[in-house]
Amino acid sequence: MKFHGSDQYVATPDLMLAVNAAVTLQRPLLVKGEPGTGKTMLAEQVAQALGMPLLQWHIKSTTKAQQGLYEYDAVSRLRDSQLAGQGDERVKDIRNYIVKGVLWQAFTAEQPVALLIDEIDKADIEFPNDLLREIDRMEFYVYETRELVKARHRPIVFITSNNEKELPDAFLRRCFFHYIKFPDAQTMQRIVDVHFPTLKKDLLGAAMKTFYDVRNLPGIKKKPSTSELLDWLKLLVAEDIPLEALQSQDDKVAVPPLVGALLKNEQDVTLFEKLVFMQRHNR
Repeated sequence: MKFHGSDQYVATPDLMLAVNAAVTLQRPLLVKGEPGTGKTMLAEQVAQALGMPLLQWHIKSTTKAQQGLYEYDAVSRLRDSQLAGQGDERVKDIRNYIVKGVLWQAFTAEQPVALLIDEIDKADIEFPNDLLREIDRMEFYVYETRELVKARHRPIVFITSNNEKELPDAFLRRCFFHYIKFPDAQTMQRIVDVHFPTLKKDLLGAAMKTFYDVRNLPGIKKKPSTSELLDWLKLLVAEDIPLEALQSQDDKVAVPPLVGALLKNEQDVTLFEKLVFMQRHNR
């Protein structure tokens, strides 16, 4: 199986190489990069391109590794025993109260699947360590039923991180790592063409200039990402914003329309407005 990109996702050669290297090594692909650079979408597009089902596990701050394997619902069993009595056949069989997690589903799937563990750095620092054995050996033990669950097919595992926490070295050693860099102008052009193939070139050129003016603003706290650029372009088209609204007469930076799609906190908006004000008064 080789990933060569897709019609909906612009993958750079180094990213395609990383995906195929992880598949060859049978290691999880750990993908880092700025929020909005397409880390989650990568797993979706690889699964689609290779014709594989995709299972997703979106990690929260309260997520525990055990939830990815299975959970024993003792509360439901106790409730059922009280309502139906201890003689009920369902209550007697503990398997009826084992809730299979995403890893269990991936391990026992009829065909190879892609597995996305999204934003692993949101969880507790021990979370990656708790998954070391399962991801490495592709098996885990269910103590309640005394059975060993082994992977029928090794899934292609994608793990994303926004660098909110450092991941343990032992975990990193078991992964193939790739950092998705912010797209250069040529790659960004290809990405926009995929989503807006009929966008007029003059409007796109003015929008791209404004976007990079905002992104390159010194001192900005939250730089707009690729996904935010696409959201902004969608709004420009939907609201039929004229080209003149994106252009300034003297090539100075101007406050763009619908700037809330690009700047996401008041400090950055204020900073950008100050820059525009200073440039207007320094003509």
